[in-house]
Amino acid sequence: MIGRFILATILIGIISGFLITIYELLIIFTTYFFFQGDPYKTIATLPIWYIYLLPTVAIFLVNYIVSKDANIREYALNEIADSIAQNKMILKVKTLFLKIIASVLSLSTGFMAGTEGPSAGIGAMIAYHIHKLFKLPNMLIKMIISVGASSAIAAIFVSPLTGIAFAVEHIAYQFLKQYIGYLILASVIAFAISINFLEPIYFQHSVGRSLNKSFLLVNLIFIPYITIFVYIYLFLKKRVLHFIDLEIFKNASKYRNYIFALIGGSTVGTILLIEPHAAFSGKDVVTYLINDNRHIPLALIFTVLFLRIIGTTISIYSNAVGGLFLPIMSIGAIVGYSFGEILSTYHIISEPFYFAAIGASVFMGVIMKLPLTALVLSLETTFDYNVVIATGIGIVIVQYISSLNFNINRRNVTKADKV
Repeated sequence: MIGRFILATILIGIISGFLITIYELLIIFTTYFFFQGDPYKTIATLPIWYIYLLPTVAIFLVNYIVSKDANIREYALNEIADSIAQNKMILKVKTLFLKIIASVLSLSTGFMAGTEGPSAGIGAMIAYHIHKLFKLPNMLIKMIISVGASSAIAAIFVSPLTGIAFAVEHIAYQFLKQYIGYLILASVIAFAISINFLEPIYFQHSVGRSLNKSFLLVNLIFIPYITIFVYIYLFLKKRVLHFIDLEIFKNASKYRNYIFALIGGSTVGTILLIEPHAAFSGKDVVTYLINDNRHIPLALIFTVLFLRIIGTTISIYSNAVGGLFLPIMSIGAIVGYSFGEILSTYHIISEPFYFAAIGASVFMGVIMKLPLTALVLSLETTFDYNVVIATGIGIVIVQYISSLNFNINRRNVTKADKV
């Protein structure tokens, strides 16, 4: 049985590595096709009506696809595993195909959604079918799904440790001692495949194990600053849009998805016209902010920040198929970068790209309720103790302060809140 499980794990890693690579490259190809080249360069040359029509038509198609199979929007891996184990859910190959199509349509037309949610779902579906193929015991379904999810996350982030930490924090913690080897095996294999085709997020300014003690005091000041923006994001998503969804549209619930699709399409179209960098998944924004040492005007930074917060929350309510990992990281990176720029205006020694790296991890860790994943991601991305220490302290304190006024539920983080 152990031999079959090892073979199944290797197969999951190989298939996940290739399929996730194809998924990411398909998003890039489709984006360039829709925008007739690099969208950051071509949007200004395209007709305004086309910029509005493209995301609007795409999100209506996505909502139509989701209406045919509700599992396309499901990313709560723990609940998926429980439902499968109880014979309440079957993950079909058709669902996998439709999930990829819906996600590609969402991400390639400018919606602020990430690739990790669909990737984890793809990995889970691959693992589910491998589980059936090898006729493994039903009691291992949660474990095999965590193996699939971790390998997919490792592939999409080109980061094996992040994939392992993600799976551990989601559904594999009770299996850690007994099955960690299988998580590592699948994640490393998928990573080894994807790194040949995809680019990881990495931090060019790392000083490694050197610790700059002068950063400690400034980092403590950064905690209330980033907390303010966590509150703004949560207030918008959980209070404003939640109120609009349940109160203003309560008499039009039958048309709810169409209304929010129209709002989502017009919002994304407007954001694309104002500032293209505020749209899409946010990976390019994160990479740029944590590695560029040129100063960016504060007006531009706050414009992009405001648009990304609005766009990300609207994308969720519009049923865009994608995760929040990268969009939330991008918001955190912008918040951190703005903090560094503000310090620079007062001639306080700081490096905006350091705070961008810290902000990206802290914001994601708090909103997604994945502190371990965020800490591991900061370590594997930067290999810089100054970033890792600040991230660890920041996540714990900001998460505690946020919990005083908001109930952050990881199960519903990629969904419009329900009563």
